Amino acid sequence: MARKTFREMLEDRWGRENFVCVGLDPVYEKLPKAVCDPGNMATSIMNFNARIVDATKDLVCAYKPNSAFYEALGKLGMYALRETVAHIREAAPDVPVILDAKRGDIGNTNEGYVRAAFDYFEADAITVNPYLGAEALQPFLDKREKGIFVLCRTSNPGAGELQDLQIAEDPLYLHVARHVARKWNKWGNCALVVGATCPDELAEVRREVGDLPILIPGIGAQGGELEKTVRAGRDSRRRGMLVNSSRGVLYASRGEDYAAAARHEVEKLRSAVNACR
Repeated sequence: MARKTFREMLEDRWGRENFVCVGLDPVYEKLPKAVCDPGNMATSIMNFNARIVDATKDLVCAYKPNSAFYEALGKLGMYALRETVAHIREAAPDVPVILDAKRGDIGNTNEGYVRAAFDYFEADAITVNPYLGAEALQPFLDKREKGIFVLCRTSNPGAGELQDLQIAEDPLYLHVARHVARKWNKWGNCALVVGATCPDELAEVRREVGDLPILIPGIGAQGGELEKTVRAGRDSRRRGMLVNSSRGVLYASRGEDYAAAARHEVEKLRSAVNACR
């Protein structure tokens, strides 16, 4: 049976009231001792990720491994990333995988990134940088069965340096949101990334883009307020959100109960999101 499109998978997860996206961003030094093998960090990370997935797969709308955490380990890290995605596809085949790689380059380079993300790593979606425009991003945008998450208003403290620049009376991030929603979303596969640390801006973006999916990082460790975030980010159906949590889930416990603790944190966040919807 052919794999569903990213949007079909996401809608199914939303239909189960699952709006939490777990960021699989493991740092070896922070892993529980029960999974640590100094001689094989990549295997330790794979085993850790697998336990987290197995414990939370019925509660989430997506998993989002950030490629930087795996690239830092070289070829073994790339293997760990690929095997992590493979485990998700086997253990939780109805849960989509977003490769958080923030790619963006000239068109023929992006063709290589597309093959890496979707053919080699077998992700269902990817994050991209809009700075080079739609022409350069076309290899991503043409993958109509995948999800293309465009950076819009990010959660880092210095995001406003460029993203808040006023252009024709509106900040740059709103121009990005409009372009994605009105010009780039030909195949209905586009989405946005807007941080939880800026709920007013999130509300502005939501008004501009209708029911486009929005990935919302920044809850928890980065200081985003959940209730404001959910009310700003929900769409007309009270869906539309992927509320991401990474550190709060992964490092809920450093003991042997880390998988159970991760599940507990996802359950709490899932309940809180649904209470605010």
